[in-house]
Amino acid sequence: MSKHDEAMKAGPSRRRLLECMAWTGTGMVWSFAGGAPASRLLGSAQAKDAGFTFVQISDSHIGFDKPVNPDPAATLNEALDKIAALPAPPDFIIHTGDITHLAAPEQFDIALQNIARLKRDVHYAPGEHDILDAATAKAYMERFGKGARDGAYYSFDHKGVHFISLNNVTDLKANGLGSLGGPQLAWLADDLKDKTDSTPIVVFCHIPLWTIAPEWGWGTQDSLAALTLLARFGSLTVLNGHIHQTMQKIEGNATFHTARSTAFPQPAPGTAPAPGPLKVPPGQLRSVLGITDVTYAPGNARLAITDSTLAG
Repeated sequence: MSKHDEAMKAGPSRRRLLECMAWTGTGMVWSFAGGAPASRLLGSAQAKDAGFTFVQISDSHIGFDKPVNPDPAATLNEALDKIAALPAPPDFIIHTGDITHLAAPEQFDIALQNIARLKRDVHYAPGEHDILDAATAKAYMERFGKGARDGAYYSFDHKGVHFISLNNVTDLKANGLGSLGGPQLAWLADDLKDKTDSTPIVVFCHIPLWTIAPEWGWGTQDSLAALTLLARFGSLTVLNGHIHQTMQKIEGNATFHTARSTAFPQPAPGTAPAPGPLKVPPGQLRSVLGITDVTYAPGNARLAITDSTLAG
């Protein structure tokens, strides 16, 4: 049964959840053509009209050693193998945080060594597991903060698209909600002031910029202030991690999308008393870690999602 058919037979609350979720996705390949973002299945043929592609991975949690997944480096490398097998290499990779589990230097270095084998530029956003205090923030910036401000946020342009990496994990609020803070918001306003409304914008950070489950900290307290600054742009894509499952929303010109972890799943909102590593039956881990083919059509079209797991 397809996700659409399942959603139609479900009750209203379950239908809303099914319509916005896809249970796959350790990595996505995003393409830009004519200012419109789209993503395709890792390993599929590259679209002829694609302006360029990049890959998103998230929540590698190197150093995690619980029975849910005692070897997250192995599943990270499976995702990297998918990227390496692409018929044409992506222009670059973005990692949307929780590179490590405890921000230990050796965990940072293992992640760097593994990802470096792809020989692609990588742009990082920190997760709350990567910056625990001043010492780990320094270690993170030394390894992953190239071009970033002291607050671990920055922007860059690539073939007409403006990319913005934000940090919403160093001043967590009640229940672990993310926060951007005044200085970062002021920087964002300044960063955007010379961009025309037609400039395609991609924002990436760890904790979602749309409120999914505030009781679990799955949202950013001052995201509205950032989204107000971004509202004038005709093409806005916001990519996040943190929740270890694929969810998406389209609101006006903005497409919000969260990626799955390369390490372990988490429960869907409302299905468990709290977030955290979700243990699945033995042998089924790769059936809940996977890749996602997502197509974004210009205008108000809904994202079309096709699921493919690592097990497949």
